[in-house]
Amino acid sequence: MSTLSPDGEAPPRFSSLPAWLHVSDIQGLAQLATQAALGVTGLAENVQGNVYKAVAALLGPFGARFVDHAPGGSGVRSAGITGLVYGGVKGITRLAGGTVNAVLSGVVPLVGEQRSSRRREAMLAALNGVLGDHLQATANPLAISMSLRHQGESLPLEKAALAQRLPAATSKVLVLIHGLCMNDLQWRTHAAAGAPRQEHDHGLQLADALGYTPVYLHYNTGLHTSSNGQQLAALLEQLLQAWPQPVQELTLLGHSMGGLVARSACQQGAQTGCAWPAQLKRLIFLGTPHHGAPLERVGHWVDAMLEKQAVTRPFAKIGQIRSAGITDLRHGNLLEADWLDAGRFESARDSRQILPLPASVACYAVAATTVTHDSGPLAPVRRALSHKMIGDGLVPLESALGQHEKPERCLAFAPENQWIAHGMGHLELLSRPEVTRQLVDWLRRPLAA
Repeated sequence: MSTLSPDGEAPPRFSSLPAWLHVSDIQGLAQLATQAALGVTGLAENVQGNVYKAVAALLGPFGARFVDHAPGGSGVRSAGITGLVYGGVKGITRLAGGTVNAVLSGVVPLVGEQRSSRRREAMLAALNGVLGDHLQATANPLAISMSLRHQGESLPLEKAALAQRLPAATSKVLVLIHGLCMNDLQWRTHAAAGAPRQEHDHGLQLADALGYTPVYLHYNTGLHTSSNGQQLAALLEQLLQAWPQPVQELTLLGHSMGGLVARSACQQGAQTGCAWPAQLKRLIFLGTPHHGAPLERVGHWVDAMLEKQAVTRPFAKIGQIRSAGITDLRHGNLLEADWLDAGRFESARDSRQILPLPASVACYAVAATTVTHDSGPLAPVRRALSHKMIGDGLVPLESALGQHEKPERCLAFAPENQWIAHGMGHLELLSRPEVTRQLVDWLRRPLAA
């Protein structure tokens, strides 16, 4: 039986599209497709305009007559044939995109609420990681709103409703914070060892072993780390106020970017007078790039190279679609002051405020390296590269352990609170049982008085 619209017409069918996509997803993807088409058209226009400018410079005043020299312009004259073609393509694209968006906007309310899936959540997480700030700025329905979840469903932050959702809640709260381009469901992974379908979840393992109640943060990883930290600080305040029983211990466990978001939340929560930082007892980092990740620094170098030549300059815009969350990973920005006065794509200088680990909180760092224990002739070279560059494939060992060439930037992890996993990649930190064993060992230790 079809659902009818108020005027008696059945909504359009999308039978040829993947079943796991929601109608709102199709609307959001259509918006992105329209913007991408406009972007590609603009790129072609800018490249052609820069070629025009280069040729016109050789012809002097005569050549200048064929080039648009307006500040910020592409160089292609809008009144010329080429300019009219580009203008026509852009106009048709906007018209088509607006029509599709209008139709889908009318369909979304008719379809009603749809259940999500792991595949859809993974797609949304990846898009938000790369384009999340753009999705939020353009009110795209694909943009993720931050929430605390349990079993993939958002938790109500009201005491009676939360008690109903978590009837077995204990006094020990564990909040797990995922990394870039990921989502809360990806904490539950196929274990690296054992049966192929065996699943592993650090949160559930710690619940069974030590009585924690795990909840999982779901957020837009494409936003600035400082923005996510501010939102998380507010959410944690609401969570602890709504918790069904008095909280004796709050622990934050962050993987990759999630560790940076946790540190940002700690600082901003303390600055704004939140109550929850006083209940935070432990802070654990899994492969967190405290001092940045080399891949983003390489991306910045490529941008700089493309910007040097007029003809290649428009292509730099392709690399610059990456989100604020990604560019924050260049050095490990945590606070708004770290990026506010510096262009995201202009400056390679590390201008972060010096921010130590939160006082009176037991902090732990897990770092991984793809290098195994060996004694071959190249072993010292491999170890050196792992510390400075390779690490777990994304985060160098020094960055994950908070080590820095400037002593004032080093993070003071106690030696017994550091652990290096050899022969392990970045994502394996989520699924390897030996990581869980190390977490259990740390969390079993009594806290210092």
